[in-house]
Amino acid sequence: MSSPVIAFLRNTWRGLTSMRTALVLLFLLALAAMPGALLPQRSLNSGKVDEFIADNGWWGRLLDRLDFFEVYGSVWFSAVYLLLFVSLVGCLTPRTFEYLKSLRAKPVLTPRNITRLPHKAEGETSHPPGEVMARARARLRGWRLTERAEDDGARSISAERGYLRETGNLVFHFAMVGLIVALAIGKMFNYEGQVVVLANGAEFCNSGTFAYDSFTPGLRVDGTNLNEFCVKVDDFTANYLPSGQADHFRADIRYQAGEDLTTGTWRPYPLEVNSPLRVEGDRVYLLGNGYAPVFSVTFPSGETRTGTTQWRTVDNLTYLAEGATKFDPPGVTDPAERREKQLAITGLFAPTAVLDGSVLTSGFPDLRDPAVAIDVLRGDLGTESGRGQSIYSVDQSMVDSGRLVRVARENLRPGEELTLDDGTVVRFDGVQRWVYLQVSHDPTQTWVLGFAIALVLGLGTSLVVKRRRLWVRAIPITGDPSTDDDGSRRTVVVLGGLARTDQAGYGGEFQRISTELLAELAPEGGGDPDDDPVREDAAAGKET
Repeated sequence: MSSPVIAFLRNTWRGLTSMRTALVLLFLLALAAMPGALLPQRSLNSGKVDEFIADNGWWGRLLDRLDFFEVYGSVWFSAVYLLLFVSLVGCLTPRTFEYLKSLRAKPVLTPRNITRLPHKAEGETSHPPGEVMARARARLRGWRLTERAEDDGARSISAERGYLRETGNLVFHFAMVGLIVALAIGKMFNYEGQVVVLANGAEFCNSGTFAYDSFTPGLRVDGTNLNEFCVKVDDFTANYLPSGQADHFRADIRYQAGEDLTTGTWRPYPLEVNSPLRVEGDRVYLLGNGYAPVFSVTFPSGETRTGTTQWRTVDNLTYLAEGATKFDPPGVTDPAERREKQLAITGLFAPTAVLDGSVLTSGFPDLRDPAVAIDVLRGDLGTESGRGQSIYSVDQSMVDSGRLVRVARENLRPGEELTLDDGTVVRFDGVQRWVYLQVSHDPTQTWVLGFAIALVLGLGTSLVVKRRRLWVRAIPITGDPSTDDDGSRRTVVVLGGLARTDQAGYGGEFQRISTELLAELAPEGGGDPDDDPVREDAAAGKET
């Protein structure tokens, strides 16, 4: 390989693994995630995506070709994600080695001219250099320091503190790498499913995707080998404020998992909005609730069928609901005849009925005066056409074509009934509650939490801790009278300080240490302050 190519690759790698590039990629990742929050995503609501494309014409089609409706699975989002991961790893690896190397290294040599440092203090003492060093070491307990002997007979201490700053910095960035990896693994092996369960002892089992109303698998999940457990919803309790605002929801459930599935043991659990059930590595959340009107249909043959189908809430304040309950005629085996006699009961349900003229609405979300306003349709429901249809409505094309005809319209309260032209009796028996559950599985949830906590702690440490250095030099004064035998020898004590990163806040700490040390080394007894050999450069102790 030619040298220009090697140089190009080396420079590219250096640019990719620089901290500046990592910050740019982190910003691009946040920017790339914005369409996922602002635009509908196919994985969440494909119908909304189709509606957006239809409403915006060429602009919507262009966004679709650029994968703006599948942001987190797009090539460009994955590329930024991967480049950020590589950049962080390449940036942190040499920094980690440098950090470990600095931990083993001794503090730097004492500068030749300490008085040029931003923070400095000086004084004289009668104590010999060895005693000065001993007292300085005691005063600097907790600092990383080393003592050295100099050529002119002086002795010095080099002290350094604040290594936790770089530790916090590395913890922050490694936690970010761990967070990226954990989120990627979670996207591969997680799944979420939603299901509506009647609160009348109905049961739901996490045995496959067919048990859910909607299911969103991870990239490596095919819907088989799910964690096995079952949930039975016995009752649902809702409390509301006088204004109609929800105050408290609770579903009384029982669940089976592990050996309980073979022994038939059910364990009770009060499922609440902020208190999910954690079982077999999954979490079961209570997301919503609603009403399911109960209708009984007595056909001309005398046979009775009862239908209980959840109706969709259209007003979250009053819980006004709409829906459709569908029936096949009993005993009819001929497909053509059956398609002529199918029934659908559609309309509105109000938990607290209020008539606005002739229109039924609801005045409160709780069951105070339940009523339904229904249309009874007879004919072909289109359920045998092979096309899927919503459980909350009938196929409008069947109504438009005349194959499904309205035969009655009535407002009913529990216990009331109406009779169709062929003698069929439709009775409104009452109402039951249903709950909307979500099952979530994320094997990396604990890791994501741990890395997020480490990220915050590392960032906080790197911002709070300051890297600073301090030097103490003790210089013996040569010649008379310092070398007399009467003990009057003198030692000049010089202190200097330097903050390696930000000097803010270090001046006060340096002034405190220098003042305490020089005061401790001052000669005993009083005297004229002007004759005191111990002095401190107070002005130098102030911050610069």
